[in-house]
Formats: sequence, C-alpha cells, structure tokens
Amino acid sequence: MSIERKPIRRGGIKSAGYDRSARVLEIEFDNGSVIQHSSVGDEIARRFLASGSPASYYRDNIQDEFTQRRVK
Repeated sequence: MSIERKPIRRGGIKSAGYDRSARVLEIEFDNGSVIQHSSVGDEIARRFLASGSPASYYRDNIQDEFTQRRVK
C-alpha cells in the first residue's frame, strides 16, 4: 500500500498521509521511521493533518487509540 504523504515538519513529524478507502493514517517521523495506524476515521485524520500541533494531537488522539504497524 502506497500512501501519498504531505510534509508536516513539526514536532518530530516529517510527513503524513491518509488513505480514506483503507482508513489508514501513515506518519513519517524525523528519525526515519514510518508507522501506519489502521481503522482511523476521516475526522480524526483530518484534524491531525490540519493541526497546528500535530505531535500533541498524535499523542493525545492517535498513538494509543489505533492499531499501529511499523513499515520502516
């Protein structure tokens, strides 16, 4: 699965993208790791991608709430 990510470059997050049909949010961190979270709803993904503080939003609403898989 290839998800197009857009640059974020804030709070340790380098880029992120969302596949609406698969409900997968993919996040690339500054350290080079890439994590995919499954079963993420449109609204959560939209709020994360538009957040002025994406790292905080990630920690508070995504990190421990959705199944994650390291892809890199």
